[in-house]
Amino acid sequence: MEAETYRRLARRRSGEDREVLLELADAEGRHEAHWLHLLGRHSEPAPRPSLSARMHSHLASVFGTVFVLAMAQRAEQRTTYDHDRDATAQMAADEHIHGEVIRGLTARSRQSLAGSFRAAVFGANDGLVSNLALVLGVAATGMSAPLVLATGVAGLLAGAMSMAAGEWVSVSSQRELLDASVPDPRAHLSVPALDVDANELALVFRARGEAEEAARAHAAAVFAQVRRPPAEESGSVAVRAALGGTQATAHGAGQEIGTPLRAALSSFGFFSLGAVVPLLPFILGLTGTQAIAAAAAVVGLALLATGGVVGVLSGQAPWPRALRQMAIGYGAAGITYLLGLLFGTTLG
Repeated sequence: MEAETYRRLARRRSGEDREVLLELADAEGRHEAHWLHLLGRHSEPAPRPSLSARMHSHLASVFGTVFVLAMAQRAEQRTTYDHDRDATAQMAADEHIHGEVIRGLTARSRQSLAGSFRAAVFGANDGLVSNLALVLGVAATGMSAPLVLATGVAGLLAGAMSMAAGEWVSVSSQRELLDASVPDPRAHLSVPALDVDANELALVFRARGEAEEAARAHAAAVFAQVRRPPAEESGSVAVRAALGGTQATAHGAGQEIGTPLRAALSSFGFFSLGAVVPLLPFILGLTGTQAIAAAAAVVGLALLATGGVVGVLSGQAPWPRALRQMAIGYGAAGITYLLGLLFGTTLG
């Protein structure tokens, strides 16, 4: 089944990634042939793939992204071939190497979604936990259901606005810091006019962490390239490479962290999505203890889902992360609920 998963993933990729996935599928096919040979006539009818294997294969055809690659990485890491006497040493070694291959493919995909995924998970969980805590806290004081709902909506809007503003400032500041670190794209034009004996170019390399002798040698190599005809072209190329001052560098850095507007909208949307979940029982007309229990239940399921996704994408077991997420959320909401009961009793 792993071979089919890799083939389905390969259909959705291109270039080197596609070739790597197809070779992994061929390797898994060789493992399958080994087991079929050992089973002989007992290999028919073919055993039905496990639910997990079928789910992975289906997700590969639907998503074909980091989600499935992360699950494949975990599957390769769970190999039992090391302790299976019927598996060859080469097959066991293959599985370990396959895990590293998938880790490499997944790392690039994780990097491409790191910023948006962080904003999505952080925003949704903040909305779930903060609004559940708010709703349970005011409900515990004895406030009527319509007022609890109004308070929850106010909390949703205030929190979403705050998250959006925070992400805007955070991403804008990060982009400004990165821009300040990008070399001057025109600095290379000044190098031919520098005093070779003073060798101030070496100071640039020393400021970037090179030892004095290494910096002087580096600068000397650049000057030698500048003096080589045709000087203008060779000097430009050599010094651009040495100083790293290109507009593409700044543009690429901006792409990795995203834009302030995109981050703000993402945080607003995901926070709102999370914050509306604890309000659903009140929107549906439930009141009192029923509404509180229902809100806690639906938020618990949502926290399990987000925690599990984080676990899968990190290549780890999903349940510990899911339970940890739920425990943290319930802990925060439980404390607020107890405070609400205390204030409600005091005010009463």
